[in-house]
Amino acid sequence: MSKIGIISGGGKLPVLIGRNLLKKNYDVTFFVIKDTFNKKIYSNLKTIEIELNSIKKIFNILEENKINKIILAGNIARPSLKDVNFDFETIKFAKKLLLNKKGDNELLIAITKLFQDKGFQYLDWKDYCPELFSNNNKLTIKIPSTEANLNLSKGLKIFKNYGNLDIGQSLIVQNEIVLGLEAAEGTDKLIIRCHELKKKGDKGILIKASKYNQSNILDIPTIGAQTLQLLINNDYEGVFIEKNNCLIIDKDETISLANSANLFISTFEKN
Repeated sequence: MSKIGIISGGGKLPVLIGRNLLKKNYDVTFFVIKDTFNKKIYSNLKTIEIELNSIKKIFNILEENKINKIILAGNIARPSLKDVNFDFETIKFAKKLLLNKKGDNELLIAITKLFQDKGFQYLDWKDYCPELFSNNNKLTIKIPSTEANLNLSKGLKIFKNYGNLDIGQSLIVQNEIVLGLEAAEGTDKLIIRCHELKKKGDKGILIKASKYNQSNILDIPTIGAQTLQLLINNDYEGVFIEKNNCLIIDKDETISLANSANLFISTFEKN
């Protein structure tokens, strides 16, 4: 059986993927970033610590552990040459890609190609973990109101242009007016910022979808209990997520939280 290595950034996504694969009897090792990973969420899992200052050492560690398929998952902040003591090979790669103004999607594709050039196969984990994705039209007791569906229609018209840019995956719409588009700030801060912009009328919605030009094996749209709690705290009606292309972290907990607060989670199909 192939040995799968998950190069794990922050958050629960790497563990969610890994545990799902372990249930299916795959041999999985988590390569976690030294001094930054949460030991609690990796308890009882096979982990090996790595450092980002040497790509060559990472390759060597993968080879020593006979890893032939890899997954990149989780959030990793772009390193700075002045903050990290990179070796020469890593500096060359960093200057070319990590430190320039390229978007996240282009960066992720380039990193994947780097591993492939060294002989590692990238595992499209989406094909192996279909149950992790939202494939029901309605996931909560509450269903979207007429106003929420009108906001979705308006948002998707905007997203056809916005989604072709390598910027973000989320937008907020209220009263059929787009209040905000996600950029480097992330979804959580977008939710908070747009609360201050809301006017009288409907409560407003969050829309979460993949970019049109997005690498569909790396940067996956994701929501979780924290997203729902922010929607509750800031008095939104609910969230629309792209069908079969959005992950819900701690799915049962997140849906239960939405139900208890009378918020909807609903899916849509992007044209």
